[in-house]
Amino acid sequence: MKSDVVKELLDCGVFAVIRANSVEEARKLSVAASDGGIKGLEVTLTVPGALEVIESLAKEKTDKFIVGAGTVLDAATARMAILKGAKFIVAPNFDKETCEMCNLYGVPYVAGCFTITEMVNALKAGVEIIKVFPGSAVEPKFLKAIHGPLPQANVMPTGGVNLDNVKEWIKCGAVAVGTGSDLTAPAKTGDYAAVTAKAKEFVRLVKEAREGK
Repeated sequence: MKSDVVKELLDCGVFAVIRANSVEEARKLSVAASDGGIKGLEVTLTVPGALEVIESLAKEKTDKFIVGAGTVLDAATARMAILKGAKFIVAPNFDKETCEMCNLYGVPYVAGCFTITEMVNALKAGVEIIKVFPGSAVEPKFLKAIHGPLPQANVMPTGGVNLDNVKEWIKCGAVAVGTGSDLTAPAKTGDYAAVTAKAKEFVRLVKEAREGK
């Protein structure tokens, strides 16, 4: 069920944005992030062989993680990813046709928005999680401003989220965060254990922020 997937993703509160130069690297990053407790694995379609990665992860039939596709710009690509096993679709933009395709297959669509107008259009179309992108262009208090007119919006910043500011994002109203380079940087030197350690820290800090610590 679409709502079940959304609940699981938000319960964890951290999405790992998987960008890599090969299928092998993407798989290693995905496993490292999952071992650290991150539930949502967003395999970006900029990865060479991304659909192969999504398909192989989806076949593992585990409850440790939920695999999705990122950087999905159109409905046709969304359908391909869903048929390969993607359980959620993430985009840097909001596209009505992509949203309709995801609704057709019962798959959550995390749409990238930056303005109130974009967010309202996304909510009208049935988007359940709005990705504030690029998060690096604003401060966490931007989310408080959004929740003035749109208190019902589930917003998730991606871009610019790191271990130093993740608690502030959550305390300012983020239902989750997306993290890419800050999480995966150690993999550039082959240190996947450090990626797992960072993943654990992200999950811990989100939990603490939600508990008011």
